[in-house]
Amino acid sequence: MEYEYNRAKRNFQQNARFIVNQLTMNKEKIRKTQPMTKGQMEAEISNALIAFEKEHMGRGPVDVRTYIIQDLVLIRLKGVLTPAEHHLAKDNEGIHLIKQIRAKLLENSSKMLADVIFAITGCQPISFHTDISTKTGERFIIITLSEDLKQKLIYRNR
Repeated sequence: MEYEYNRAKRNFQQNARFIVNQLTMNKEKIRKTQPMTKGQMEAEISNALIAFEKEHMGRGPVDVRTYIIQDLVLIRLKGVLTPAEHHLAKDNEGIHLIKQIRAKLLENSSKMLADVIFAITGCQPISFHTDISTKTGERFIIITLSEDLKQKLIYRNR
């Protein structure tokens, strides 16, 4: 398990800069033409999280929805459990291990994710929170931002 974790971490770190650069370039192209709408920004964040999950876990979620709510970004990922995690989730020890590994991966990648979120939103992330349901295969990531992004979008797009 530790070998797989270290391998995933190495692969992710190698590709993290590429993802950040791609998202930054896409953001700059969009901003040159017009400001992003709330829906466009939510879609960009969803796409970034799909790439993040693919790099970290070797596969992406079945569905991702992002919601901007004032100074929060709420991300709901469906179908994130790998086949190995489904087997681990059969007892309490396995459930705890899945939650622990997923939380640690997010913690170790928080700097890269903060850069991606900042590149998309223009707001600095303050904190990341996550939980995963081993029953439904859903994962939630909540990001607290330095300012009210929803209000900022309203004024910017007027």
